[in-house]
Amino acid sequence: MAHLTKLTDTYTLSNGVEIPIVGFGTWQTPSGEVAKQSVEDAIAAGYRHIDTAAIYGNEESVGAGIKASGINRHDLFLTTKLWNDSHEYKKAMAAIDTSLQKLGTDYVDLYLIHWGNPIKYRDHWEEANADTWRAMEDILKSGKARAIGISNFRQHHLEALFKTASVKPMVNQSFLNPSDMQKDLTEFCTKNGMLNEAYSPLGTGRIFEIDGLKKIAARYNKTVAQVVLRWSLQHDFLPLPKSVHKQRIIENAQLFDFELSHHDMELIDGFHGVAGLADNPDESKF
Repeated sequence: MAHLTKLTDTYTLSNGVEIPIVGFGTWQTPSGEVAKQSVEDAIAAGYRHIDTAAIYGNEESVGAGIKASGINRHDLFLTTKLWNDSHEYKKAMAAIDTSLQKLGTDYVDLYLIHWGNPIKYRDHWEEANADTWRAMEDILKSGKARAIGISNFRQHHLEALFKTASVKPMVNQSFLNPSDMQKDLTEFCTKNGMLNEAYSPLGTGRIFEIDGLKKIAARYNKTVAQVVLRWSLQHDFLPLPKSVHKQRIIENAQLFDFELSHHDMELIDGFHGVAGLADNPDESKF
């Protein structure tokens, strides 16, 4: 288990880059003042890791929030992602520049391919991913990203990628929470030197209705969200909780004054399927 004492503790990626163990997610956060303010609030609450993506449509607002916070860019870990319409070498090389411009920075700390099998490239996804990954490796070499990885890739997508990759992905960001741990996938990633990042670490809200989780949270005098995020950390995942409410942003960072027992970890592991499962990237409609 990683050092779990504070928000700024880090995991070390396979290329030596350090990544703070909790990130602030911005998926479904509307661009404009809401996204800007939530990023400012997160940085004020101690988060040093911000996660966005081209498709979220809020990169400019995230960049504005970072700037408004007054933080030194080098004290922050920033992630964005390549969208599904650009799984070609030239398009990927152009996409990173667009993202950097919107974010108002000359590099990101982590750049991810967002999905493993977009509908546009479905009839030749393996070849498209290989071409895209070649661009990712060049983006890494250029210094425009300090680390590279993927998101929503399953084992067969990764095995195909490994055939041509010179550098293995450092991260796989997946739908990971007590309702779907994707155990085989996360074990495969760990074995291959990839960190497992958890998007939707709190499910899609349905996780809060689980009576068993409410009981566990009450025993620790913690919120259900805090218990689930702590569970994620104790599995060596990197959770990316998202909120636009200042109080919840602060609460979601308060994970370091308790530890879940082995028994409670197993209980939480047992909630599989109760609040939805990960989308199959080979069946996505985008």
